Amino acid sequence: RLRGAPVTVRFVTNTTKESKRDLLERLTGLGFDIAEHEIFTSLTAARNLLEQQQVRPLLLVDDKALPDFTGIGTDNPNAVVVGLAPEHFHYEMMNRAFR
Repeated sequence: RLRGAPVTVRFVTNTTKESKRDLLERLTGLGFDIAEHEIFTSLTAARNLLEQQQVRPLLLVDDKALPDFTGIGTDNPNAVVVGLAPEHFHYEMMNRAFR
């Protein structure tokens, strides 16, 4: 019914464990009729903010989420993006983030 209605359809999630492409594959595998541009994640919001503010983040996100930040400069970081990534929460990485 939504596809036939005069409304914009979006799929919104707060997941930070996987890229938009991985999420798309999982949802289409479950039978959802969905296009990548219809998915909006917290990573999408983070990327948009990084681009607007023109900052270079230290990405503390799961490795599967990194494709959503392709093209974003991360040399000499002046910001930190934190997602669900327990493998990155250790002394060395946290020290980098605080610096």
